[in-house]
Parts: sequence; C-alpha cells; structure tokens
Amino acid sequence: MTATWVGGAFIVGIAESVYDPTRGLIWALIPLQVSLSFIIGGLFFAKPMRENNYISILDPVQRRYGKALTAVLAVVQITSEVLCTPGFLIALGATMTVVLDLPFSVCVWISAAVAITYTVLGGLYSVAYTDVIQMSLILISLWLCVPFVLTSGVYTNIVKTAVNNTYQAPWLGRLESSDVGRWIDNFLVMSIGNVAIQDFHQRTMSSASTSTARLICFIAAGLVIIAGIPSMLIGAVAASTEWNSTSYGSPSPYERGEGAMVLPITLLQFTPSYISIFVIAAVAAAVMSSADSLLVSATTIFTANIYQAIRSQASDNELKWVIRVSIVVAGLVGTSLTNLRTGILVFWMLSSDLTYTISLPQLLCVLFTDVSNGYGAATGFLVAVVLRVLCGEPLIGIPVFLQFPQCILKDGVYIQTWPCKTICMLITLFSILWFSYVSLFLFQKGILPERWDVFKVKTQRASPEDGAREDNDDKTASVPMLETKS
Repeated sequence: MTATWVGGAFIVGIAESVYDPTRGLIWALIPLQVSLSFIIGGLFFAKPMRENNYISILDPVQRRYGKALTAVLAVVQITSEVLCTPGFLIALGATMTVVLDLPFSVCVWISAAVAITYTVLGGLYSVAYTDVIQMSLILISLWLCVPFVLTSGVYTNIVKTAVNNTYQAPWLGRLESSDVGRWIDNFLVMSIGNVAIQDFHQRTMSSASTSTARLICFIAAGLVIIAGIPSMLIGAVAASTEWNSTSYGSPSPYERGEGAMVLPITLLQFTPSYISIFVIAAVAAAVMSSADSLLVSATTIFTANIYQAIRSQASDNELKWVIRVSIVVAGLVGTSLTNLRTGILVFWMLSSDLTYTISLPQLLCVLFTDVSNGYGAATGFLVAVVLRVLCGEPLIGIPVFLQFPQCILKDGVYIQTWPCKTICMLITLFSILWFSYVSLFLFQKGILPERWDVFKVKTQRASPEDGAREDNDDKTASVPMLETKS
C-alpha cells in the first residue's frame, strides 16, 4: 500500500513544494495527510470493504443502487485515477531531463510508453512486482542520500532559513489569515478524500483477512511519514542554497522555471554521482510502480462497472482485451495532460478534490447508512457537480460563479477563502440522505404511484439484496482483472 502512494509525485512533488517560495512546508504536508488517510481507512473502511468481498470501491454502490447509476458514478473514479497520472509522469520526466539532458516532453512520453507497455503485458502482476522493488529502493536510497546532502556545506543552515528571508522566502512557508480556510480545505481533501480512491481499497480488499487489511493500513501510515522526510529535507536545503556558488549557477531553479526538477538537481549537485544515480533510479521505479497501479485501477473500474453493465455476457477473453485497450487509452489521456505543466502535486489535489466532494459522500452513505437510495444518490451527484463547478477552481482556470463570504480578487482571479470543497461535500452528504428519505416516504405512503418508482426503492427496502451482484458473479468478474495475459 505504501508503494502505491510513495511514488514520483510524492517524492519529487514534496521537494518542489517545500522549495517553492510561494508555498513552503506548510502547504506540503502530504506525508501527514496520507498517513491520516491510512489510519482513517484502517479504522472505519477496511472492515466493511473486506468482509463483504468487494472487488472495487463501487461494488457497494452497485449493490445498493444497481448498475446504471453506478456506471455514472464510475466516471468520477476513472477521471480521478487518470488525473493522478500526469503528476507521476511529470516527476519522472523532470528527473530524466536532468540526468539525460533530453527535452522534457520527450522524457515524459518515453516514460509513459514504458509504463503503458509493461502494465498491458503484466496486469496486476506488474503492480505487485514493481511495488516490492520500489519500496526497497526508495527507503534505502532516499535516506542514503540525506547525510551527503546535509553535510555538503554548500547551503545555509536550514534552521535559520526556515523563518528568515535569506535567498528566498522561508521554506516553512507562510499562512496568512485569509489562507486558513483554504488550507483547512486542502488538508481535509488530501487526507479524507484519499479514502474514497480505488487505489487505497484495492489493497485492503485483496488482503487475506480484515485484521490483515487493518494492519497493512496502520503500518503504511508509519512508513509514509518515514518516506516523506528526505524529500522535505532536500527541498529545505535547495531553498537554503546560494545557487551561484554551485556548478548549476545563477539564476536559481525556481527562477528558471525548473522548480519541478529541484530534487534531481540538488542530488546531482550535493551528492557523489553514484549516490545521485542510485536515488534517481529509485525515483524512476517509484513512478513506474505508481503509474501502473493507477492504470490498473482505472481500467478495473471501467471494465467491472461500466463495460460489464453494457456487455453482461462478455467472455473472459473479451474482458482481457477491454482491459488492454483501456490501459492504453487511460495512459495516453493522462500523458497528454502533462502539457498543462502545472505543479506536480496539483494533479493529485484535483484528483482528491473529485473523490472528496463527489465520491466520499456516496461511499459513506452506502457503507454506514440504510436510508440512502438511487434518488438520493442521483440528486447528490448532481448537487456535488453543480456546486463544485460554481465554486470555481483557479488551478485549472474554472472561474468562480458562487462567491462565498470574504472571496478575494488576486491577480485578476477570484479566490475562495472559505473551505468551499468541504462545504460542497457536506451539502452533498445531506442531499443524499434527505432526498433518499423523502423519496422513500413518498412511495411507501402511496403519495407517489409505484409505477413512477424508477429505482424500485420500495421493493429494495423490503429486499435489500435486490440489485446486488451475486457472489459467484463477483468472483467470475474478478478473474480477468488479475491477469491480462491470454
């Protein structure tokens, strides 16, 4: 599980954010946020997901609401997985650019081609094997390079530069009063929002038992903190360096627009060549492992919850080819998004934003309440999408239509200072429960005729298992997901 999250976006992205003078450590608490995700998931989500033998995160949704509505909600999960892919490829492209001195776009497409190819050939086996290699390389190599970086003597004491404006803004970052609401919002999105992502649950659902699933979550919560510290230190050292005194020269990486490359640049400048190459190889392994995990997750959801809803009689061989084609399409779409050239962690934040505001309320309702039904789920989906679009998203250029109090205009762009994403999530959760209760009441009391009951909520209330996939069907559907080889 740790290997899935400790990828190139995690390693390179943390160093980039800590080094970025407009952000700093206060905006790069990814290890803490992911750790909280694992703890919350282990305490509350691992048991119901594992004990019910679900294959994907949408299986409980399908059992409650049926295939048609689940297929619509699956689009959110697939989009979320694809949105994560560019961040990992940008991290690897930036690393390869520094080492090989090739154009950034060429490095990205080479990385994507390799990741897509071996994921198509290996399926979930590629994920399992690269995870083992990745964690071994990452934990050893990152901590191996830290003593060399800290004893290089080229930089100013990071304790002083943490709060003083030496070569740039303090690397701890600054949290203005107007940023508090947005900071809380982003923290919740990146911690709780990650619980509603397929990558997290595919690890717990494949565990031998519930206790094992929980144990994996708690161990991963500790390992992800350990894995994140080296990147934070490297980012702090980069922010404390007078780059003109190094062979890199002036201007600094940030001023050259190479902030995303600061980790490999720092390693090449401050560590022996054999150490830097070893660490960069580990970063490459981390990116590949995370990339194939994302591609497999996206294609699993598409095949199980959308394609099989349309082609319920599809053979195993047909499903294997659907998986292969889906991996290629998802990989190409994710790679094309790297042209946006935004921050590495931006794509991760956008992905978690989707699952936090749209998927999380749906998952909470199907796992922990009995009242939710198709009417509430459909209404909640519409409310979440409309509200989230109206609130705007400056990271991808969506303007603000619905301005909450204290919304500010900065550089010609309106910025929400209230935690609008959390507000959207809570309104969505309330909408699902309220409209589910109202619709059930209207049909049970005969206020609305039963022939209008499209989602058959009255019947499902009497027989909760209606609309559920049989266990045997689940097992059959899982076979082609585990291997793409003929």
